Amino acid sequence: MPLFGRSSPPTNHTTTTTAPNQRHSLFGRSSSPIHNTTTTAPNQHNGGLFHRNHEDPSIVAARERVSSAEAAERDADRALSQARLAVRQAREGVKRLEREAAEEARLAKVKQHQAKSISRSAGRLGRHEHV
Repeated sequence: MPLFGRSSPPTNHTTTTTAPNQRHSLFGRSSSPIHNTTTTAPNQHNGGLFHRNHEDPSIVAARERVSSAEAAERDADRALSQARLAVRQAREGVKRLEREAAEEARLAKVKQHQAKSISRSAGRLGRHEHV
């Protein structure tokens, strides 16, 4: 099993032209000024230390943790929006109750004033009964 990500040995479909002093880096790229011409079979994987299908488990776990954290943030943002909406609705409800209570108090004052006025006029009734 190769060390740097190749899953199978190269097939005979590969043709490479290289310079005599060409060097390869750790990630499978050449540092030569002359370009390689390579044709590969469709199922052959060009190597590199961190090929997507053969990633290090710690990298996969880290990517999953980041993805999970992003989802948690989206959920938290949604919950925060819902909480803000609930607070706004509760405040509006309290203000509506205060307005209704103030209106009822105003109407009660008017009614009390009218009842007092009627009571005064009713006090004059029956003056002929004291005979």
